Amino acid sequence: MNTRPPSRRIPRRRTAVLAAAIGLLVAGCSSSGTDEGGDGAGAARGSGDLRVALVTHGSDGDEFWDRVRKGAEAAAAKDGIELTYLSAPDGAGQADLVRQAVRDGVDGIALTLAKPQAMKGPVNEARAADIPVVGLNSGVDAWKKAGLLTFFGQDESLAGRAVGEKLNQLKAGHTLCLVHEQGNVGLEARCAGVKKTFRGRSENLYVDGTDEQAVSGILTAKLRQDPSVDHIVTNGADFALLAVDAAAEADSKAEVATFDLNEELVDAVRGGNVRFAVDQQPYLQGYLAVDALWLYRTNGNVSGGGAAPVLTGPAFVTKAEADSVAGFAAAGTR
Repeated sequence: MNTRPPSRRIPRRRTAVLAAAIGLLVAGCSSSGTDEGGDGAGAARGSGDLRVALVTHGSDGDEFWDRVRKGAEAAAAKDGIELTYLSAPDGAGQADLVRQAVRDGVDGIALTLAKPQAMKGPVNEARAADIPVVGLNSGVDAWKKAGLLTFFGQDESLAGRAVGEKLNQLKAGHTLCLVHEQGNVGLEARCAGVKKTFRGRSENLYVDGTDEQAVSGILTAKLRQDPSVDHIVTNGADFALLAVDAAAEADSKAEVATFDLNEELVDAVRGGNVRFAVDQQPYLQGYLAVDALWLYRTNGNVSGGGAAPVLTGPAFVTKAEADSVAGFAAAGTR
């Protein structure tokens, strides 16, 4: 792991939230979430015994990352951690945020590895500064090589293969896998997994997920052009809802399935507009990542022994299961 074991005593630091990070946030990095205090700096204040930075590749206003952050904040409140949440969707921006956290001397960093190569340098800097780093959400195949302590998330290839099998059960013939962020290793692994087990025809459709109108237009045009498409697999709840509308606009009979869920998506599954969703439990990912840093700093624990990831998915939510998770989705924890 190459990070020195934690001391038995926790250093008490009564410092402010990352000052430089505030400037970065003002410059356009995401601090989206549901802080009741509305401080704009993305800080969840605990007792201040430990300071942790959670740095993701999430886009501003994405409900998925609100769930990750909500779980992280719950763990921070329990453990007395001062938590700062930062995000940038591009690899270079995320790398800059990690480097800023290292310079500020935080006690731990939790980060996503959607672009593993971009994180290589910042992670090495953190390790050189004896700052433990854990991974979550993206990078299940990259975290060990990157030198992280542990990883919390879904095996995206495994999840994709499970979706392919589910499509076989539904007797699908031609599936589109919608990739809304080209180069994201997790999304690519999902669609590759679908293709590996699906017995029909599977193809990827690449779109720019930051432009919902363009996504709808491209998908609608594709469905009109190729009426043989009978299923669409998306990589996010919002994109699944866009796909439902696009299919209707194109007068296509294509049905929709998706990775990830939110309250509106659960309602769509209950109503039969979306066949199923794969839940990787983002709230749990955020919670476990922050709690793992506290456990490492206070007791030297490493989840999975540093040898195996801690999997939070996949779990299928179909019409039969939708009622049981609807309340949690409404609360923003599923």
